[in-house]
Amino acid sequence: MRDFSVPMFWIKEAFCAALGAGGLVAVARLARPGARLGRVRAAVAAPLIAMWLLAALALLVADAGDRGVLIFGQTAKVCSARIALISSPLFVAVLAATRGLATTRLRLAGAAGGFAAGSIGAFVYSLHCPELAAPFLGLWYVLGILIPTAVGAWVGTRVLRW
Repeated sequence: MRDFSVPMFWIKEAFCAALGAGGLVAVARLARPGARLGRVRAAVAAPLIAMWLLAALALLVADAGDRGVLIFGQTAKVCSARIALISSPLFVAVLAATRGLATTRLRLAGAAGGFAAGSIGAFVYSLHCPELAAPFLGLWYVLGILIPTAVGAWVGTRVLRW
């Protein structure tokens, strides 16, 4: 059972939701030839920077003995892989939808699709994950999002070609 009264729970959810929204906007724009990303990069960077600043603050004020727990939590060994696994069906769906459009920047569009899927996968996983520490989220969640992002950049040039 999750404690919905803890502010960090909502920060975690907002973090994943903001990244997912930014990723979906990026995919939508990259699916159209000539469309610019505009402020999408800033919209994606803002929650990342905010979480990393929150993580730095948490590590700064924590006792030296507690820092390892803040970074590794209880689920560091499985978190990133689970996020990537949960994002897989959405990743396939995003690539399939994008394939039918006139994408011209294939690698970037594939990466954006992976990022969107990974962020939404992180959101779904976060509803189950007991971790609330900003250093944990800023490291392991982001790594879990970057796995489908990297796969998308690699696969995008092959799958999105038209």
